[in-house]
Amino acid sequence: MTWGIISLLAAYIWQLYTLWLLIRLHESVPGKRYSRYVELSKAAFGEKLGAWLSIFPTLYLSAGTATALTIVGGGAMKLFFQIVCGSTCQSNPLTTIEWYLVFTCLALVLSQLPNLNSIAWLSLIGAITAVTYTTLIWGLSVSKSRPMGVSYDPLKLKSDAATVFATLNALGAITFAFRGHNLVLEIQATMPSSLKHPAHVPMWRGAKAAYVLIALCLFPLAIGGYWAYGNLIPQGGILNALYGFHNHDISRGLLGLTVLLVVINCLSSFQIYSMPMFDLAESGYINSTNKPCPQWLRSGFRIVFAFIAFFVGIALPFLTSLAGLLGGITLPVTFVYPCFMWLMLKKPEKYSASWYLNWGLGIFGSILSVAFSVGGIWSIVDNGLKLKFFKPS
Repeated sequence: MTWGIISLLAAYIWQLYTLWLLIRLHESVPGKRYSRYVELSKAAFGEKLGAWLSIFPTLYLSAGTATALTIVGGGAMKLFFQIVCGSTCQSNPLTTIEWYLVFTCLALVLSQLPNLNSIAWLSLIGAITAVTYTTLIWGLSVSKSRPMGVSYDPLKLKSDAATVFATLNALGAITFAFRGHNLVLEIQATMPSSLKHPAHVPMWRGAKAAYVLIALCLFPLAIGGYWAYGNLIPQGGILNALYGFHNHDISRGLLGLTVLLVVINCLSSFQIYSMPMFDLAESGYINSTNKPCPQWLRSGFRIVFAFIAFFVGIALPFLTSLAGLLGGITLPVTFVYPCFMWLMLKKPEKYSASWYLNWGLGIFGSILSVAFSVGGIWSIVDNGLKLKFFKPS
């Protein structure tokens, strides 16, 4: 547990630093605002290299997050139905794939909102539900008796190599939890800015407040969840553990509310994390045709993207493996590229503290990205052979 908390804390501090870098780089050139992550990457690394380095990881991040939210949201809908219907329910429940489809259809309705400004209220709902459901989950978990047989000993795998790969996969999942830096510049672009009142001041103030809330959600959930369930946490995560171990000593109303909040949060998060993909598809059409993107085509882009996430969720239903691989692939977007962007655009004095810090973090993060990706691939192959591809439980 100690090493897990240290890793979580290190990732939290690291990504908070790179968030500060991006906020300051938004207006690094006087009179110019970099409103997209790809734009800033091109300015730092050059037109071709910047596009190559940023576009594909950003796409993986948006698509991977949408897939993960489809798996979690669809699974939570299925669990909500079980709680509301009860053990004596005579109805014929939907399959897991059908619940994924229900979630996808609901997400598609909300995805018709055109831009980040239009989903500000949705983002607020997502923040409120995240704080509420994480507090409920860890609060209910630690307030009840721990299950019989709970253990905190490290899991014994078949070989030392398997242990190493599993550890790398777990660390990759931690880095995936801190996704979203590719949205920072787009959010900051919605704020007014001038030489006297630059946007980075209120943006950093808001970011600090937001990450205080994130810490208050994340660390109690991690610590309380591990204390309550240890190695008994199932493949589906702590929400399934709460229901599996305490569905008899927690009221159905409270359990149902907790799961419903998870569903609402997944639906709101789907729109926020998918927006870079929507924006990229629409801007590509506009740049190639010099015409505004019509409403029917905008809807078509979003329908295609949502169903890609749906089909990937069916093909790879083992979320922990998927999160580890995505964490490794997309790690540079959050932890690496901002450091190199700072070096390219701000050009700190050679051998200064800033120069050493950003080079060190950038190189170390690149090495971790490769290692976590390998761990994620191993876990997908290993779990895929056990849980079977295209067979969500």
